[in-house]
Order: sequence, then structure tokens, then C-alpha cells
Amino acid sequence: MPVSAVEEGDRLLVTAAEGSDAWRRTAYGYINDNEHSLLEEWDRERAVEVTFAAAFDSQFDQAGLMIRVDEERWIKAGVEYADGALQLGAVVTDTYSDWSTGPVPEWAGRDVTVRASRMDDAVAIRARVDDEPWRLVRLAPFAGDASAKAGPFCCAPSRSGLTVSFSAWQLVEPDENLH
Repeated sequence: MPVSAVEEGDRLLVTAAEGSDAWRRTAYGYINDNEHSLLEEWDRERAVEVTFAAAFDSQFDQAGLMIRVDEERWIKAGVEYADGALQLGAVVTDTYSDWSTGPVPEWAGRDVTVRASRMDDAVAIRARVDDEPWRLVRLAPFAGDASAKAGPFCCAPSRSGLTVSFSAWQLVEPDENLH
């Protein structure tokens, strides 16, 4: 459970509990499955988008889009503060988690949108800030017949006080092509 979740105008403000995270085994050996997420059934014919902003400034502060099949198969994608910089990335988990990131310090303090579209046996994840062009974050394997839930998530593995302001969560037309 988050510390708090309150509506303020057209935004949902979620304050993450210290120690919240989503990770399975790889490199660290532990399993954390206590992220704060609000998930609903994902219609595979639609893309799902989440828009959010926060003052990410502590190691592993994170927010974005969670896609969950079950406790051992899920994807989280969004931004995470790691090693002194804001990073755009994804964790794809199938029994074990992996992690990919790239620095986006110019995204600090701006509204970030993450979108996922299902494509046959894959999920294409894209992100952008404001109305800038979409960036491909990850093309990840994903069983075409798998039922999944999707929605916004946030975590604060190393501190208390991270509040994420979510301004949109919607189903939209999916990406037609990868390129």
C-alpha cells in the first residue's frame, strides 16, 4: 500500500512507501513485489498510456507503466533515478528480471508519457516528454495469447517521501509498426 493516494484536480498524487520495489532475483538475489500499481485488464487491441511527473532525486525512485501477467512475468517501464541521473528504461521479468536504462536528465520535472502496444509475440514500449517525438524504449517478448493487466506504478526502494503525480491513464490506438 502506498503511504497515500489522493486526487488533486485532474491528478492522482501517490506517495510511495519506503522500500517498495519490483524485482526478481537477478544479480541481487532478492524478490521484491510490493510496488504500488493500479492495474486493470489490458485489451490487447489497444495501447495503454500513463503520464506522470515527480521530483525523482533519490537512488531508484521510479514511476511509469506496469504490465503484469503474474508474479513471475511482468514488465515495468518508465523513469528511474539511478547513479545520480534520471534514466529512461524498462525491466522485463520472466522468472528473472533484467534492466535496461539510458540517461534522460533533460526530462527532469516534466510530464513523461509511457505507452505500450502489443504486436504479435511482443510488446513495443515507447516514451516521450510533453509533445516531443516518441522514443522506442524496448521491444520485449510477450506471449500473444497471455492475459495481462496494465496501469500506472511507482516505487521508492531507498527513501520515504517520493510523491508521483499521475495525470493520465488511458487506452489509445496501438502503434501500427515498430518503425
